[in-house]
This record gives sequence, structure tokens and C-alpha cells, in this order.
Amino acid sequence: MAESKQVWQPGLYDDKLGFVSEYGKDVVELLQARTGERILDLGCGTGDLTYEISKTGAEVFGMDLSAPMIEQARQKYPSLDFRVDNAESFELDFPADAVFSNAALHWIKDAQGAAASVWNALKPGGRFVAEFGGKGNVDVIIRSLSAVLEKDYGVAAGPLNPWYFPSLAEYSALLEELGFRVIYAAHFDRPTKLGEGEDGLSHWLKGFAEDSFLASFDEAEKLAILQKTAGLARSELFKEGCWFADYVRLRVVAVKP
Repeated sequence: MAESKQVWQPGLYDDKLGFVSEYGKDVVELLQARTGERILDLGCGTGDLTYEISKTGAEVFGMDLSAPMIEQARQKYPSLDFRVDNAESFELDFPADAVFSNAALHWIKDAQGAAASVWNALKPGGRFVAEFGGKGNVDVIIRSLSAVLEKDYGVAAGPLNPWYFPSLAEYSALLEELGFRVIYAAHFDRPTKLGEGEDGLSHWLKGFAEDSFLASFDEAEKLAILQKTAGLARSELFKEGCWFADYVRLRVVAVKP
């Protein structure tokens, strides 16, 4: 959603990373959408959860910065409204009853700008329901990848990190400073099984880290980095023939008084 070097590949996202939307169905339940409500799905990707929300009878539309992702969403769900916009600075032409977001806000470094845009989009009494990566998310993956880049290639990984993983207190305080009343917040471990057996971690890295951590490397170097990263992370994340990403999620519900 934020202006970044991330280039989304809708086919890879749907085929190899479908667990993102599958886990998001729990957040849809937390939203408790009602018939006739106007709801924004912020960072909608290819639209699967936008569609789930639409089943409630709500008037829902999806927003994402990635034009390819939005195009795929339009093809999959032609009856729904999807638009390209930036979560850091978007404006709506009508007040929303709710803003929903799953697995998107950790891509937005300007968290203050995104939260302010959500505040401005909501009508009084409107709610903000979101889940995204929290403090400690994919720590083993980041640590392993960083070690390979720094030891074998002399590349400092810190400045390449595209993610924002706040603590529960940090993000709750940000929302409260804007005027939100945080009525629910949770910070929890959720180890997430990756598909494709031995290739699961490589697919994850190609989908989420290739355009940031690996952007300056050629294909042969990327392959070597992926293999070395998997080697370092294997003892902690590979179990019973499958990779598990060490996800830590932050889930919040906040109301605009």
C-alpha cells in the first residue's frame, strides 16, 4: 500500500500465498459487517476478503496501491468496486461505517498517515478493524536472511527492510492520539504453515522480500541467498516436511467517537 519497491505478482499471491486470505476470514468475523453498511477493505490484494465481506450484504469496496492486484480483483469479482489508491493519504467521497484491513498495514511505513486517513474516512461511531504483523513478526526469517546478506555479501539488511511491525502499546497509542477508542487489541504468535514442501520458504521470500532485500542481486545470487537463508532457518522453522513462517500478529478494533 505504501510507496515502495514491492512489485506484487497476483498469480504468485493467489497460487502460493493463499493462506493470507484464509487466515483473514477470522478478522472478517471480528468485523461483524451488517447489511447496508459502507465498508472499505484497505489493502485488499486480489479481493478475496472483499468478497467475503460482501456476502453479509454490506456495500464494500476494495483499495490497494498495486494496480496488478486490483486488476486481478476486478477480474475475479466483477460485481464489486475496486480502486487503486495509497493507504497513507487516501480520501473517500462518502463516510464509511467501517474500515477493514488484513495483512496490509505492516507494508506502510507512514503508520501515522495511514491511521489519520482511516480516521478521516470513518463516520462518527465508525469502527476500524485490522490485523497485521506485530513486533517480532517473521523474526527468524529476517534474522536468517540478514545474516546471509551481511556475512556473505557485505550488505546491511536493516535499511532494506520494508516492514513496520509495532508493539501493541505502540500502535494502540498511535490510534488513541488521533482520538480513537481502542476497544480490543491482541498481540499473539501464529506459526503459519507454508505450502510447497521444501520450496515453501523460497516462495514466501520471492513473494514478500525479493523486491526489497534482494532487489540488487542477479538471479543466480538470489537463488544462492534463498538456499543459504533456508539453511539457517531450517532448524527453527522446518517441521514434519513443511516450512512454518514465524508469524506474530497484531489485531485491533478501534472506534471513532
